[in-house]
Amino acid sequence: MDESSLTVVEKLFTFEDCGGSQSLTVSIPEVLDPHYGMYVWPCAVVLSQYVWKTRSELQHKTVLELGAGVSLPGVVAAKCGARVILSDSAELPLCLRNCRRSCDANHLPDVPVIGLTWGQVSPELLSLPPVDVILGSDVFYEPEDFEDVLVTVSFIVRRNPHAQLWTTYQERSADWSIDALLLKWDLKCVNVPLETFDANKTRLAGSTLPGNHTVQMMIISRREL
Repeated sequence: MDESSLTVVEKLFTFEDCGGSQSLTVSIPEVLDPHYGMYVWPCAVVLSQYVWKTRSELQHKTVLELGAGVSLPGVVAAKCGARVILSDSAELPLCLRNCRRSCDANHLPDVPVIGLTWGQVSPELLSLPPVDVILGSDVFYEPEDFEDVLVTVSFIVRRNPHAQLWTTYQERSADWSIDALLLKWDLKCVNVPLETFDANKTRLAGSTLPGNHTVQMMIISRREL
């Protein structure tokens, strides 16, 4: 694709404490192209709200975002003091370049962007530093990808037993479930009610998202054997 023909629009997202005592504004470039990885989706805003509300836990922690796309959660984490690594599929160079574009827009030149393809034990996966938190916004989008996502997460948490996946997903079908896959890959899941981090709203961070979409938040970690 000729990137010079792409139309890029920057959107601002402002996260605030109750009463507005502290705030953070980030700028996210969206590419007006049918590729779904280049838009801010409802799940990303909800996950970013959780990152903002728990920012004190992320100070100096190593955070890896999977399937980052436009990288809103990862950018928020980096601006809140985490050591962030952004990743997207090694097979999607446009998405990787968009991760870099988001870093540039927010003055984050030192945030690495790497190609990580879910389900593959690649040199990039093997060379990751110890990870504390994995971020995944809407990574449970296509059912055929569910196991590949959890294979990657399982590999990371086996090497870093304290690590957690913080993930949001949009309810699209009552028939979709990851319960059996969690059991298979020695993982467990805890649901996080949206009201506990002020995300039970149709508008977050000064945006029109998540709108009327039903988004859920959960934390996945290693199951004690």
